[in-house]
Amino acid sequence: SQQQSESAPRCRVTSERAAVIVLSVLLAASLVTLGVTSHQNIQTTERPQKMTRDECDAEIQNLTERFSAVKPEPTRPEVNRGSCQRCPDGWERHGGKCYYFSIIKATWTRSRAECRRTGGDLVKIESREEQTFLDQRVRVQMTGDEDKFWIGLTDSEREGAWLWTDGSALDDQTPLDSGLTFWSEGEPDNYKGIDTMGEDCARMGERGGAKELTCWFDASCEDPHKSICEKPEDPNSLRT
Repeated sequence: SQQQSESAPRCRVTSERAAVIVLSVLLAASLVTLGVTSHQNIQTTERPQKMTRDECDAEIQNLTERFSAVKPEPTRPEVNRGSCQRCPDGWERHGGKCYYFSIIKATWTRSRAECRRTGGDLVKIESREEQTFLDQRVRVQMTGDEDKFWIGLTDSEREGAWLWTDGSALDDQTPLDSGLTFWSEGEPDNYKGIDTMGEDCARMGERGGAKELTCWFDASCEDPHKSICEKPEDPNSLRT
């Protein structure tokens, strides 16, 4: 009986140790299995990514070789557009002439001096086609009914004898062709209500348009107005 009672605790201790050992072995096996599975999953995940990078590298190499094989087109020399202009910057070309629409308001005499400083003169209108062009251009630049433009027409030398300035000299003038005029109805009237000297210079422009292009008006030469300068095209500028 004494031997049995002594061996009972030993058996229990041995059983507990055996259980602990078994659990330890199972836990270790589980950890090993989990580690192997994780490693395989990582490899499986990385493989497509690696393949994708390889495919991208191959595609880039392919494109590089294709573009390298293409011969570039020869570079064309740039054209100096400025050297081909027939009119200076800011001037408009039309009918073999260059026009400058000045928005600076000045007297008729001062406006003419500014035109001559640039190698031209106040505009001389020589055809209905030219009047049409000018009428259209000044209308879009007018901001009011009286916002008109000086032209190179004056009767300051003798009342009623209207003369065009020709530009070659300050005193060179050509008589106005009576068959080619575009006076507005009732013009010129030489009104002296503002300037006792009368109205000896011509201006043009009808903001809303005028019947038969009749948009010339006489005015005091001392009034400040915008102006139209004109000069021939420069054939020497046609260089390549």
